[in-house]
Amino acid sequence: MTVRAAGCVVFRRGTSGSIEYLLTHRPRYDDWSHPKGKRDPGETDEQTARREIEEETGFTGPLGAELSPSLYVDHKGRDKVVRYWLMEPDGGGFEPNDEVDEIRWLGLDEAIELVSYDRDRQLLVEAAALLAS
Repeated sequence: MTVRAAGCVVFRRGTSGSIEYLLTHRPRYDDWSHPKGKRDPGETDEQTARREIEEETGFTGPLGAELSPSLYVDHKGRDKVVRYWLMEPDGGGFEPNDEVDEIRWLGLDEAIELVSYDRDRQLLVEAAALLAS
């Protein structure tokens, strides 16, 4: 069985035109990553991405360009596919919760340094290239 999940590389534009990326800290895993989560029965991947971003970060917004999916084996030994989109929030706000206890908005270099997984670093590089074009 393949686990399906979806999430976003969430970003915002600073006043100087610089771009900051949102990273989430999950206390359960003590890691820094992009917000994402498993698909519920009957949901599309796009619905999953929007729901998970709102549940984990409190932010809402439209999905932008789709990024490359992440394919890996999860901590339970199952194949996992995670689809990602860009998202620039247009509403909401963060409140610490059971899944995510802290967020950070960081420039690209700082985000690449902090993120816990190589696949998430690759997503940041891909997102930055799309946003620069």
